[in-house]
Amino acid sequence: MGEGWSAGDVPPQAGRTAVVTGGNSGIGFEAARVLADRGAAVVLACRDAGRAGDAAARIRAASPGAAVSVVRLDLASLASVREAAEEIRAGHGRLDLLVSNAGVMIPPYGTTADGFELQFGINHLGHFALAGLLLDRLLAVPGSRVVTVASLAHRAGRINFADLQSQRRYRRQAAYGQSKLANLLFTYELQRRLAGAGTAALAAHPGWARTELNRHGPAWMRTGSRLPPSQGAAAGALPTLRAATDPAAAGGEYYGPSGPFELRGAPRRVSSSRRSHDGQAQQRLWQESMRLTGITYPV
Repeated sequence: MGEGWSAGDVPPQAGRTAVVTGGNSGIGFEAARVLADRGAAVVLACRDAGRAGDAAARIRAASPGAAVSVVRLDLASLASVREAAEEIRAGHGRLDLLVSNAGVMIPPYGTTADGFELQFGINHLGHFALAGLLLDRLLAVPGSRVVTVASLAHRAGRINFADLQSQRRYRRQAAYGQSKLANLLFTYELQRRLAGAGTAALAAHPGWARTELNRHGPAWMRTGSRLPPSQGAAAGALPTLRAATDPAAAGGEYYGPSGPFELRGAPRRVSSSRRSHDGQAQQRLWQESMRLTGITYPV
């Protein structure tokens, strides 16, 4: 890993409230664990409430006194997203951090409850809706952040506005790349809209981390994820944690591993693809996302 920023550099989080989607496993769990250990009140927003409850118990066992709660969130259902947002709003008077971490990678073709292609629907549209429903609470807290977990796969991604839901042709890797590029287009457009506000939008990627996300991958991917140059979930969570907590991090920044090809290593600020900085694509995707989800942002 080498020298560099580590979990020990996460500043005290007492008094802060953080929502982590998919916080029951993988890098989401590791990020939630560190945030709770540093004193944040952490909400695990997860599809499987039972697994999330087990994860919360593990965090409390490791950090006695940690404030961890569970909200059921199925990003494949806009109705569930609305219900989760209402529960979070009712249970927490302030919101300092939203970590949009949950996701799926290269599953067989499927659709969400609202008819969206699974990867685009869960990885982008579900999180777009959740952030929009919680943003007013974030805007009320100076220094609050929205951190979206993207992927190296965004570099191969292209937004196909003529077939966003892959109805004409579904290719797993292409759809995943599209959804991860969408994460970055969203982050940069949100930051543009937040200009002058006390809330910042950032993104991060874990490199090649050994997590359950690889379960739909081909044999080489499932095997390779257990060998160098991959890294464990705790290391994979560090770019997310840096984007979420480093006082020096600023809106519109993107964090990833510092090692060769950004596959592993201590987290640092990294660059994203030229397509992710396409202002017209950012604004067009924003408008399409509002149309598809029915969510209007207060910015």
